[in-house]
Amino acid sequence: MFYRRKYYIVTKQFVDTFNAHFHQTNLPNQLKHGSRLVGRWMKDHDDQTVEIFAIWEYDSCDEYVKIEESIRNDEAHVQRIRDWYEKYGGKENVHQKYILEVRDEVLESTVERDGDRHIHV
Repeated sequence: MFYRRKYYIVTKQFVDTFNAHFHQTNLPNQLKHGSRLVGRWMKDHDDQTVEIFAIWEYDSCDEYVKIEESIRNDEAHVQRIRDWYEKYGGKENVHQKYILEVRDEVLESTVERDGDRHIHV
C-alpha cells in the first residue's frame, strides 16, 4: 500500500468555505478517479489558523501517479477548480489570504504487516 497526507494551514474565516469545496468538488473527483480516503481531520493550529489534513490510500505509488494524472487531465474538474479560485479572487489571492500552507507528503509505515490483516509486534 501507498499512503499520502495532504496538509493545509487555513485561516479560521475560510475553514467552512474550504471544507465545502473539499466535499462538493475535490472528494467526488478523487473518488471518481480511484483514490481512497482513509480520513480527513482538522485541529486548531494557532489563534488564527486551522490545520486540515487528509490521508489517502493507493495500491502502489504507480497507481497514485496514474490517478493524479487522470485528475489533472479531467478538464471539467480543472475548470471547476479554476472557477472556485476565481470566486475568491484568484489562486494567488487565496494562497496569500486564506490557504497559507499546503503540503503533499508520502507516509511510511512503522509497523510490519502480514498482508492487510495482521500486525506484528
